[in-house]
Amino acid sequence: MKCVRLVLVPMLLCINAVAVAEDLPREPTLPLSLASKAAAAAVEKCKQDGYRVSASVVDSAGVLKTLLRGDGAGPHTTDSSSKKAYTAASLRRPTSELAELINKMPTLQALREMNDRILILGGGLPIEIGGEVIGGIGVGGAPGTQLDDACAQAGLDSIGAAPKFKVPAGK
Repeated sequence: MKCVRLVLVPMLLCINAVAVAEDLPREPTLPLSLASKAAAAAVEKCKQDGYRVSASVVDSAGVLKTLLRGDGAGPHTTDSSSKKAYTAASLRRPTSELAELINKMPTLQALREMNDRILILGGGLPIEIGGEVIGGIGVGGAPGTQLDDACAQAGLDSIGAAPKFKVPAGK
């Protein structure tokens, strides 16, 4: 009888652990390799265009995965790129789109003050793969937000991520 208990108790514990594991939520993760590839492609695109920038990539929780500061990029670009990436991931929209929305609807100015990591200025794009936002990329340092946007899009393109950012009319 003692032998049966010694065998059954661990088996029951394993079955219970498997049942609990199956109940855990499953969430897509942005691998470091993709985050690094996207940031490098963004910095390289801006470098080819003659701009010295930093590029940051965050995961879906806004936690920094990688930050690359291009040669000669200003010290402020590291903060702006990481805040743009955080904003795009957190609010799940391109930061240029958010900036335009605030300009059209000034009552939304409070979005800028949700926390000290929010930066609603072009250059941040959500990273969407398989219909899920799994992070954000932000670029800072080019002489215009539409240029930061283009470099961030190059980062997304390098890893096959969506959405394709469209530069708003008039820019």
